[in-house]
Amino acid sequence: MSLETNINIYADGGCRGNPGPGGWGVLIQMDRCETELCGGELDTTNNRMELTAVIRALEALKHPSIAQVHTDSQYVQKGISEWIHNWKRNGWRTADKKPVKNADLWQTLDSLAKAHQIKWLWVKGHAGHPGNERADALANRGIDELLATRPT
Repeated sequence: MSLETNINIYADGGCRGNPGPGGWGVLIQMDRCETELCGGELDTTNNRMELTAVIRALEALKHPSIAQVHTDSQYVQKGISEWIHNWKRNGWRTADKKPVKNADLWQTLDSLAKAHQIKWLWVKGHAGHPGNERADALANRGIDELLATRPT
Protein backbone atom coordinates (compact mmCIF):
# COMPACT_ATOMS: atom_id res chain seq x y z
CA MET A 1 0.00 0.00 0.00
CA SER A 2 1.48 3.34 -1.00
CA LEU A 3 0.85 6.45 1.03
CA GLU A 4 -0.01 9.87 -0.33
CA THR A 5 2.78 12.18 0.82
CA ASN A 6 3.67 15.83 1.08
CA ILE A 7 0.31 16.85 2.56
CA ASN A 8 -0.04 19.91 4.75
CA ILE A 9 -3.32 20.50 6.54
CA TYR A 10 -4.14 23.78 8.23
CA ALA A 11 -7.18 23.54 10.47
CA ASP A 12 -8.92 26.16 12.59
CA GLY A 13 -12.17 26.63 14.42
CA GLY A 14 -13.85 29.34 16.41
CA CYS A 15 -17.04 30.71 17.87
CA ARG A 16 -18.78 34.02 18.20
CA GLY A 17 -19.59 33.62 21.84
CA ASN A 18 -18.49 30.44 23.59
CA PRO A 19 -20.84 28.67 23.34
CA GLY A 20 -22.42 30.26 20.32
CA PRO A 21 -22.45 30.02 16.55
CA GLY A 22 -19.20 28.46 15.43
CA GLY A 23 -17.26 27.67 12.32
CA TRP A 24 -14.44 25.47 11.18
CA GLY A 25 -12.04 25.88 8.27
CA VAL A 26 -9.49 23.67 6.57
CA LEU A 27 -6.82 24.25 3.95
CA ILE A 28 -5.33 21.08 2.48
CA GLN A 29 -2.20 21.48 0.36
CA MET A 30 -0.99 18.47 -1.60
CA ASP A 31 1.66 18.83 -4.27
CA ARG A 32 0.37 21.77 -6.36
CA CYS A 33 -3.29 21.31 -5.40
CA GLU A 34 -5.22 23.10 -2.69
CA THR A 35 -8.60 22.28 -1.20
CA GLU A 36 -10.57 24.59 1.06
CA LEU A 37 -13.36 23.34 3.31
CA CYS A 38 -15.56 25.14 5.82
CA GLY A 39 -18.77 24.80 7.75
CA GLY A 40 -20.53 25.82 10.89
CA GLU A 41 -22.88 24.95 13.72
CA LEU A 42 -25.35 27.19 15.52
CA ASP A 43 -24.72 26.20 19.14
CA THR A 44 -21.21 24.95 19.78
CA THR A 45 -17.86 25.76 21.41
CA ASN A 46 -14.42 26.81 20.21
CA ASN A 47 -12.94 23.44 21.13
CA ARG A 48 -15.63 21.49 19.27
CA MET A 49 -14.99 23.57 16.15
CA GLU A 50 -11.20 23.10 16.42
CA LEU A 51 -11.73 19.32 16.60
CA THR A 52 -14.33 19.34 13.82
CA ALA A 53 -11.90 21.12 11.49
CA VAL A 54 -9.30 18.37 11.86
CA ILE A 55 -11.93 15.64 11.56
CA ARG A 56 -13.29 17.11 8.30
CA ALA A 57 -9.75 17.40 6.94
CA LEU A 58 -8.97 13.75 7.63
CA GLU A 59 -12.33 12.68 6.20
CA ALA A 60 -11.37 14.50 2.98
CA LEU A 61 -8.22 12.41 2.50
CA LYS A 62 -9.12 9.64 0.08
CA HIS A 63 -6.09 7.41 0.74
CA PRO A 64 -3.81 6.63 3.68
CA SER A 65 -1.44 9.56 3.87
CA ILE A 66 1.62 11.03 5.47
CA ALA A 67 0.52 14.48 6.59
CA GLN A 68 1.42 17.40 8.75
CA VAL A 69 -1.55 18.90 10.58
CA HIS A 70 -1.02 22.51 11.63
CA THR A 71 -3.34 23.85 14.33
CA ASP A 72 -3.30 26.89 16.58
CA SER A 73 -5.17 24.88 19.21
CA GLN A 74 -2.97 23.41 21.92
CA TYR A 75 -6.13 21.58 23.03
CA VAL A 76 -6.11 19.65 19.74
CA GLN A 77 -2.34 19.27 19.40
CA LYS A 78 -1.69 18.13 22.96
CA GLY A 79 -4.94 16.21 23.18
CA ILE A 80 -4.20 13.96 20.20
CA SER A 81 -0.44 13.71 20.83
CA GLU A 82 -0.34 13.32 24.61
CA TRP A 83 -3.56 13.26 26.61
CA ILE A 84 -5.60 10.82 24.52
CA HIS A 85 -3.50 7.81 25.57
CA ASN A 86 -4.46 8.22 29.23
CA TRP A 87 -8.07 9.07 28.37
CA LYS A 88 -8.42 5.80 26.47
CA ARG A 89 -6.67 3.82 29.20
CA ASN A 90 -9.00 5.43 31.80
CA GLY A 91 -12.20 4.69 29.87
CA TRP A 92 -12.50 8.25 28.49
CA ARG A 93 -12.09 9.83 31.90
CA THR A 94 -9.63 12.52 32.93
CA ALA A 95 -7.02 12.09 35.67
CA ASP A 96 -9.56 13.40 38.18
CA LYS A 97 -12.11 10.79 36.99
CA LYS A 98 -14.38 13.26 35.17
CA PRO A 99 -15.70 12.42 31.69
CA VAL A 100 -13.50 13.75 28.89
CA LYS A 101 -15.15 16.77 27.27
CA ASN A 102 -15.93 16.25 23.59
CA ALA A 103 -15.22 12.53 23.87
CA ASP A 104 -17.42 11.88 20.82
CA LEU A 105 -15.17 14.05 18.65
CA TRP A 106 -11.94 12.75 20.21
CA GLN A 107 -13.03 9.18 19.47
CA THR A 108 -13.85 10.07 15.87
CA LEU A 109 -10.53 11.87 15.44
CA ASP A 110 -8.63 8.96 16.99
CA SER A 111 -10.30 6.51 14.62
CA LEU A 112 -9.62 8.64 11.52
CA ALA A 113 -6.02 9.38 12.47
CA LYS A 114 -5.17 5.65 12.63
CA ALA A 115 -5.36 5.42 8.83
CA HIS A 116 -2.58 7.99 8.39
CA GLN A 117 0.90 8.91 9.57
CA ILE A 118 0.38 12.35 11.05
CA LYS A 119 2.73 14.87 12.56
CA TRP A 120 0.69 17.21 14.79
CA LEU A 121 2.14 20.74 14.79
CA TRP A 122 1.10 23.71 16.88
CA VAL A 123 1.40 27.16 15.28
CA LYS A 124 0.76 30.45 16.99
CA GLY A 125 -2.63 31.80 15.93
CA HIS A 126 -3.14 35.29 14.51
CA ALA A 127 0.60 35.64 14.01
CA GLY A 128 0.68 35.96 10.23
CA HIS A 129 1.25 32.29 9.38
CA PRO A 130 -0.28 32.10 5.86
CA GLY A 131 -1.85 28.63 6.15
CA ASN A 132 -3.28 29.32 9.59
CA GLU A 133 -4.61 32.72 8.50
CA ARG A 134 -6.41 31.08 5.58
CA ALA A 135 -7.89 28.39 7.83
CA ASP A 136 -9.06 31.12 10.24
CA ALA A 137 -10.70 33.03 7.39
CA LEU A 138 -12.44 29.82 6.28
CA ALA A 139 -13.71 29.21 9.82
CA ASN A 140 -15.14 32.74 9.86
CA ARG A 141 -16.69 32.13 6.45
CA GLY A 142 -18.30 29.00 7.88
CA ILE A 143 -19.93 31.11 10.61
CA ASP A 144 -20.96 33.85 8.16
CA GLU A 145 -22.55 31.37 5.74
CA LEU A 146 -24.34 29.62 8.59
CA LEU A 147 -25.77 32.87 9.94
CA ALA A 148 -26.72 34.10 6.44
CA THR A 149 -28.86 31.02 5.83
CA ARG A 150 -30.46 30.91 9.27
CA PRO A 151 -34.19 31.69 9.25
CA THR A 152 -35.02 34.95 11.01
